[in-house]
Amino acid sequence: MLRVAVCVSGGGTNLQAIIDAIKNGKIQNTQIVRVISNNKNAYALKRAEAAGIEGVCVSPRDFDNRELFNNALLKSLKEADPDLIVLAGFMVAVPACVIDAFRGRIINIHPALIPAFCGKGYYGLHVHEKVLSRGAKVTGATVHFVDEDLDHGPILLQKAVDVKEGDTPEVLQRRVMEEAEWILLPRAISLIAQGRVMIDENGLTHIKEDE
Repeated sequence: MLRVAVCVSGGGTNLQAIIDAIKNGKIQNTQIVRVISNNKNAYALKRAEAAGIEGVCVSPRDFDNRELFNNALLKSLKEADPDLIVLAGFMVAVPACVIDAFRGRIINIHPALIPAFCGKGYYGLHVHEKVLSRGAKVTGATVHFVDEDLDHGPILLQKAVDVKEGDTPEVLQRRVMEEAEWILLPRAISLIAQGRVMIDENGLTHIKEDE
Protein backbone atom coordinates (compact mmCIF):
# COMPACT_ATOMS: atom_id res chain seq x y z
CA MET A 1 0.00 0.00 0.00
CA LEU A 2 1.47 3.33 -1.10
CA ARG A 3 1.14 5.86 1.72
CA VAL A 4 0.64 9.37 0.36
CA ALA A 5 0.79 12.74 2.11
CA VAL A 6 -0.73 15.64 0.15
CA CYS A 7 0.34 19.25 0.72
CA VAL A 8 -2.09 21.97 -0.33
CA SER A 9 -2.72 25.68 0.10
CA GLY A 10 -6.11 26.46 -1.40
CA GLY A 11 -9.26 24.91 -2.79
CA GLY A 12 -7.86 21.43 -3.22
CA THR A 13 -9.24 20.54 -6.65
CA ASN A 14 -6.18 18.40 -7.38
CA LEU A 15 -6.58 16.75 -3.98
CA GLN A 16 -10.19 15.96 -4.90
CA ALA A 17 -9.03 14.46 -8.20
CA ILE A 18 -6.73 12.12 -6.25
CA ILE A 19 -9.43 11.21 -3.73
CA ASP A 20 -11.87 10.44 -6.56
CA ALA A 21 -9.31 8.40 -8.50
CA ILE A 22 -8.58 6.23 -5.45
CA LYS A 23 -12.30 5.79 -4.83
CA ASN A 24 -13.10 4.76 -8.42
CA GLY A 25 -10.09 2.47 -8.73
CA LYS A 26 -8.02 4.50 -11.20
CA ILE A 27 -5.37 4.60 -8.47
CA GLN A 28 -4.96 1.27 -6.72
CA ASN A 29 -3.04 0.09 -3.67
CA THR A 30 -2.82 3.68 -2.41
CA GLN A 31 -3.98 5.54 0.70
CA ILE A 32 -3.85 9.25 1.52
CA VAL A 33 -2.60 9.23 5.11
CA ARG A 34 -2.51 12.98 5.79
CA VAL A 35 -3.35 16.30 4.15
CA ILE A 36 -1.18 19.22 5.24
CA SER A 37 -2.01 22.84 4.51
CA ASN A 38 -0.12 26.04 5.28
CA ASN A 39 -3.49 27.82 5.31
CA LYS A 40 -5.99 27.02 8.07
CA ASN A 41 -8.83 28.33 5.90
CA ALA A 42 -7.97 26.18 2.87
CA TYR A 43 -11.06 24.46 1.50
CA ALA A 44 -8.80 21.49 0.82
CA LEU A 45 -8.93 20.70 4.55
CA LYS A 46 -12.72 20.42 4.31
CA ARG A 47 -12.33 18.07 1.36
CA ALA A 48 -10.00 15.92 3.46
CA GLU A 49 -12.44 15.89 6.36
CA ALA A 50 -15.32 14.90 4.07
CA ALA A 51 -13.24 11.98 2.78
CA GLY A 52 -12.28 10.83 6.28
CA ILE A 53 -8.63 11.84 5.83
CA GLU A 54 -6.62 13.47 8.59
CA GLY A 55 -6.02 17.14 7.82
CA VAL A 56 -3.60 19.40 9.66
CA CYS A 57 -2.46 23.00 9.31
CA VAL A 58 1.21 23.92 9.57
CA SER A 59 1.39 27.65 8.89
CA PRO A 60 4.48 29.89 8.83
CA ARG A 61 2.36 32.49 10.65
CA ASP A 62 2.34 30.30 13.75
CA PHE A 63 6.14 30.32 14.12
CA ASP A 64 8.65 33.01 15.02
CA ASN A 65 10.95 32.21 12.12
CA ARG A 66 11.19 30.12 8.97
CA GLU A 67 13.47 27.51 10.49
CA LEU A 68 10.90 26.67 13.15
CA PHE A 69 8.21 26.36 10.48
CA ASN A 70 10.46 24.17 8.31
CA ASN A 71 11.12 21.86 11.24
CA ALA A 72 7.40 21.67 12.09
CA LEU A 73 6.53 20.82 8.50
CA LEU A 74 9.18 18.10 8.46
CA LYS A 75 7.87 16.73 11.77
CA SER A 76 4.29 16.62 10.49
CA LEU A 77 5.38 14.77 7.36
CA LYS A 78 7.50 12.29 9.27
CA GLU A 79 4.59 11.59 11.62
CA ALA A 80 2.50 10.60 8.61
CA ASP A 81 5.28 8.24 7.43
CA PRO A 82 4.50 8.63 3.71
CA ASP A 83 6.06 6.73 0.85
CA LEU A 84 5.21 9.68 -1.42
CA ILE A 85 4.57 13.38 -0.85
CA VAL A 86 2.34 15.12 -3.40
CA LEU A 87 2.42 18.91 -3.71
CA ALA A 88 -1.04 19.71 -5.06
CA GLY A 89 -1.12 23.49 -5.22
CA PHE A 90 1.25 24.00 -2.27
CA MET A 91 2.31 27.66 -2.33
CA VAL A 92 5.32 27.17 -0.07
CA ALA A 93 8.92 26.62 -1.13
CA VAL A 94 9.75 23.13 0.09
CA PRO A 95 12.58 23.46 2.64
CA ALA A 96 15.86 21.65 2.12
CA CYS A 97 15.32 19.56 5.26
CA VAL A 98 12.16 18.08 3.74
CA ILE A 99 13.82 17.43 0.37
CA ASP A 100 16.75 15.72 2.11
CA ALA A 101 14.46 13.53 4.19
CA PHE A 102 12.25 12.50 1.27
CA ARG A 103 14.56 12.77 -1.73
CA GLY A 104 13.07 11.19 -4.83
CA ARG A 105 9.71 10.80 -3.07
CA ILE A 106 8.17 14.26 -3.64
CA ILE A 107 6.21 15.20 -6.75
CA ASN A 108 4.66 18.50 -7.77
CA ILE A 109 2.05 19.56 -10.33
CA HIS A 110 2.89 22.75 -12.24
CA PRO A 111 0.32 24.43 -14.54
CA ALA A 112 2.59 24.84 -17.57
CA LEU A 113 4.91 22.81 -19.77
CA ILE A 114 8.23 22.97 -17.94
CA PRO A 115 10.77 24.41 -18.78
CA ALA A 116 8.39 27.08 -20.15
CA PHE A 117 6.63 29.45 -17.75
CA CYS A 118 8.15 28.13 -14.54
CA GLY A 119 10.43 29.23 -11.73
CA LYS A 120 10.24 32.24 -9.46
CA GLY A 121 6.99 34.16 -9.78
CA TYR A 122 5.27 31.50 -11.87
CA TYR A 123 2.52 30.16 -9.63
CA GLY A 124 -1.26 30.04 -9.59
CA LEU A 125 -3.05 32.44 -11.90
CA HIS A 126 0.22 34.28 -12.66
CA VAL A 127 1.33 31.36 -14.86
CA HIS A 128 -1.70 31.70 -17.13
CA GLU A 129 -1.39 35.50 -17.23
CA LYS A 130 2.20 35.08 -18.46
CA VAL A 131 1.17 32.48 -21.05
CA LEU A 132 -1.46 34.82 -22.48
CA SER A 133 0.77 37.92 -22.40
CA ARG A 134 3.45 36.02 -24.35
CA GLY A 135 0.93 34.91 -26.95
CA ALA A 136 1.65 31.21 -26.51
CA LYS A 137 -0.63 28.94 -28.51
CA VAL A 138 -0.09 25.83 -26.37
CA THR A 139 0.29 25.43 -22.63
CA GLY A 140 -0.44 22.51 -20.32
CA ALA A 141 0.72 20.92 -17.08
CA THR A 142 3.73 19.03 -15.77
CA VAL A 143 4.22 16.54 -12.96
CA HIS A 144 7.82 16.51 -11.82
CA PHE A 145 9.92 15.29 -8.94
CA VAL A 146 11.03 17.99 -6.53
CA ASP A 147 14.63 18.99 -5.91
CA GLU A 148 16.32 22.05 -4.42
CA ASP A 149 15.62 24.26 -7.46
CA LEU A 150 12.13 25.62 -8.11
CA ASP A 151 10.19 23.74 -10.82
CA HIS A 152 13.38 21.94 -11.79
CA GLY A 153 13.38 18.25 -10.80
CA PRO A 154 12.98 15.29 -13.19
CA ILE A 155 9.86 15.52 -15.36
CA LEU A 156 7.49 12.58 -14.96
CA LEU A 157 4.43 13.45 -17.06
CA GLN A 158 3.27 16.31 -19.27
CA LYS A 159 0.08 17.08 -21.19
CA ALA A 160 -0.50 19.89 -23.65
CA VAL A 161 -3.58 22.12 -23.66
CA ASP A 162 -4.55 24.54 -26.43
CA VAL A 163 -4.75 28.25 -25.74
CA LYS A 164 -7.89 29.61 -27.39
CA GLU A 165 -8.74 33.02 -28.82
CA GLY A 166 -10.39 35.18 -26.19
CA ASP A 167 -9.09 33.17 -23.21
CA THR A 168 -8.83 34.98 -19.92
CA PRO A 169 -6.37 33.76 -17.27
CA GLU A 170 -9.29 32.32 -15.30
CA VAL A 171 -10.74 30.46 -18.30
CA LEU A 172 -7.34 29.10 -19.28
CA GLN A 173 -6.60 28.05 -15.71
CA ARG A 174 -9.82 26.05 -15.61
CA ARG A 175 -9.10 24.35 -18.94
CA VAL A 176 -5.59 23.39 -17.85
CA MET A 177 -6.98 21.91 -14.63
CA GLU A 178 -9.75 19.96 -16.38
CA GLU A 179 -7.76 18.76 -19.40
CA ALA A 180 -4.35 18.21 -17.81
CA GLU A 181 -3.85 18.60 -14.04
CA TRP A 182 -6.74 16.42 -12.86
CA ILE A 183 -5.63 13.71 -15.29
CA LEU A 184 -1.87 13.85 -14.84
CA LEU A 185 -1.59 13.87 -11.05
CA PRO A 186 -3.69 10.73 -10.44
CA ARG A 187 -1.87 9.05 -13.34
CA ALA A 188 1.53 9.89 -11.82
CA ILE A 189 0.53 8.51 -8.42
CA SER A 190 -0.82 5.37 -10.04
CA LEU A 191 2.44 4.78 -11.95
CA ILE A 192 4.47 5.22 -8.77
CA ALA A 193 2.15 2.90 -6.83
CA GLN A 194 2.70 0.28 -9.53
CA GLY A 195 6.47 0.63 -9.23
CA ARG A 196 6.75 1.65 -12.88
CA VAL A 197 8.73 4.89 -12.44
CA MET A 198 12.53 5.03 -12.47
CA ILE A 199 14.95 7.97 -12.40
CA ASP A 200 18.26 7.26 -14.14
CA GLU A 201 21.76 8.54 -13.34
CA ASN A 202 21.19 11.54 -15.64
CA GLY A 203 18.10 12.64 -13.72
CA LEU A 204 15.68 11.51 -16.42
CA THR A 205 12.53 9.57 -15.64
CA HIS A 206 11.54 6.34 -17.36
CA ILE A 207 8.16 4.59 -17.21
CA LYS A 208 8.19 0.82 -17.46
CA GLU A 209 5.67 -0.85 -19.72
CA ASP A 210 2.65 -2.31 -17.98
CA GLU A 211 3.22 -6.02 -17.58
